[in-house]
Amino acid sequence: MAKTRPGKRDVDSYTIRGTNKVVKAGDCVLMKPSESNSAPYVARVEKIESDNRSGLTVRVRWYYRPEEAVGGRRQFHGAKELFLSDHFDTQSAHTIEGKCVVHTFKNYTKLDNVGAEDYYCRFEYKPASGAFLPDRVAVYCKCEMPYNPDDLMIQCDECKDWYHPACVDLTIEQAKQLAHFVCSEHGSDEDVKKPHKTPLTNVKVEPKRQKK
Repeated sequence: MAKTRPGKRDVDSYTIRGTNKVVKAGDCVLMKPSESNSAPYVARVEKIESDNRSGLTVRVRWYYRPEEAVGGRRQFHGAKELFLSDHFDTQSAHTIEGKCVVHTFKNYTKLDNVGAEDYYCRFEYKPASGAFLPDRVAVYCKCEMPYNPDDLMIQCDECKDWYHPACVDLTIEQAKQLAHFVCSEHGSDEDVKKPHKTPLTNVKVEPKRQKK
């Protein structure tokens, strides 16, 4: 943990201007972007300090969005995905606009609804080198892509692997109406697609609904 600098003292919390929301060390926050039409920055508060003039500052660790990282946004990156970086900074506490929650990837996939304040992180990112940790993740489907929690996937009854409907020549609506699914490697053409009136039980995750 960073040491408090001379003339500074630690503060337990900060109440965001114009709200009753209290920020403490360890909380994730939305911070004012440099351009008014841009999405807010996301950071984790590491420390809150006050100087002798009653000015409040926060020591933060930045989250990066995929488009801000080396390689940019890719197909498997979800809309609410963030990377926890090793980029630290000190900002005025008054640049904090709100609070948010950055979930683990596993916990995010269990949410019934995703609100505007919900994000997730499954990678750490080092901006100086462009490296990611972990540098490998599980892949699925014929396209061999990591899982995007925004996308619907269906599971083969035989091999238990997961597939994107489009990769097995199905529309999303057709996939939702399947009673069973067997991939082409484990069944005949007649076995692969068996329509049914009830929704498929082995659908991985529906596209997340945003809270209004």
